[in-house]
Amino acid sequence: MTRLNRRRTKKGPSYSLYFILLLLLASAGGYIFITYFEGEKPSITADNLPNFIGKKTDITLTVADTRSGLRSVKILLSQAGNEKELFSRVFPRKQDDGSGGTAKETISVTIDTKALKLKDGEAVISAKVTDYSLRGLMKGNSTELFHKATIDTSPPKLSILHSERYIKPGGAGIVIYKIDDAVKHGVMLNSSYHRGFPLTDGSDSKYIAYIALPYDTKEISEAKIFAIDVAGNKTIKPFSPILNDPKQKKDRINVSDGFLSRKIPEFEEHYQKMTEIEGDMLPKYLYVNRSVRKDNNKQIHDLCMNPNQSRLWEGRFIRMAGSGKAGFADHRTYYYKGKSIDKQVHLGMDIASTKHAAVKAAGTGKVVFSDFLGIYGNMVMLDHGQGIFSLYSHLSQINVSPDETLNKGDVLGNTGLSGMAGGDHLHFSMLVNGIFVDPKEWWDQHWIDVTIERPIADAKF
Repeated sequence: MTRLNRRRTKKGPSYSLYFILLLLLASAGGYIFITYFEGEKPSITADNLPNFIGKKTDITLTVADTRSGLRSVKILLSQAGNEKELFSRVFPRKQDDGSGGTAKETISVTIDTKALKLKDGEAVISAKVTDYSLRGLMKGNSTELFHKATIDTSPPKLSILHSERYIKPGGAGIVIYKIDDAVKHGVMLNSSYHRGFPLTDGSDSKYIAYIALPYDTKEISEAKIFAIDVAGNKTIKPFSPILNDPKQKKDRINVSDGFLSRKIPEFEEHYQKMTEIEGDMLPKYLYVNRSVRKDNNKQIHDLCMNPNQSRLWEGRFIRMAGSGKAGFADHRTYYYKGKSIDKQVHLGMDIASTKHAAVKAAGTGKVVFSDFLGIYGNMVMLDHGQGIFSLYSHLSQINVSPDETLNKGDVLGNTGLSGMAGGDHLHFSMLVNGIFVDPKEWWDQHWIDVTIERPIADAKF
């Protein structure tokens, strides 16, 4: 019995060794299976594939595989049984130490329908990506994507019904055109975009774009109407307005210590940065006249970027009774103690009447701003539709709020001397698509008739 017991105790360690080896082999097999035979499929992300393909259309896809890495990707376009290869790539394998390989790739491709000899009609964009997993008889995991699209290479039809013949710096006009099958259209004038709006109810595909030139325009380098359809096809029609050259007006503004002592505290209430400016009041004044003025004009421009699509106004815009104190595009030189300190351009008309005179809406419109705005002081802006805006500033009182609709002649406030004003008056401005223009044109019924009403009437028939 003693011998038998000794023999059994000798065999014990052998069984343990076999069990450990078996565990090691199982662990190694599991690691190999999980690592090299992993079943996670690669991904394809293509959120903005087009539903329409034009003459040249860009597409972007992102493929990824964070496990075994990307093996290959192929992008095809199929039409009526014919396949065109748009893109193909084989990626290097990831090394055992984890280096190399490709886990993610963003691919951009241009579909050139002419080069690929594709025809207008239905088509399918497909993509297939595989990884380096050993599953599937060494073929790896794969993911496919299919996206239907319509090839359309015909540009939209565009015809000009009216284009402005004469326009001046700081002047305005209109362009009327007819289009079909366009999602974006309008007028480009010296790199400024002037959006087109339905001339009537939109059923006749006729559109009007109000256009304008900044006061400092020296030449017209670009004047064209364009239309772009859903497939990106574009049609361009140029027109040739003649630039009238108005005389430049000059003005002298004397800045006194009394004016500075009254105005600087007003601006410091609204612009805390001014308290950090060292020195006397003159540097603070120049900060307002330059930096604040620039910021204010940008904010005014931005307020004009989402206009009402319907025309709200009729007839000429009314002018407040009173004497004109400063004109549009006056080139001002500012003097302090006899020395020139600054130069700016006056972008409106100053009208002085009785103190705290009632200020009326020059035309029917919707209030888009009614608050304090820097050099303009208490200010109201009205949206008259289709890119036309009016501005009333230096008010002593504001009687309206944003989103209110005013009829022509409704009182919106009273004149004053808020902002950069030396005396009680109204600063009045007109804007077309964010560009300051000469109010005199919009006060003139003859100009309204010749420039706007008659061309509109002719275009409707």
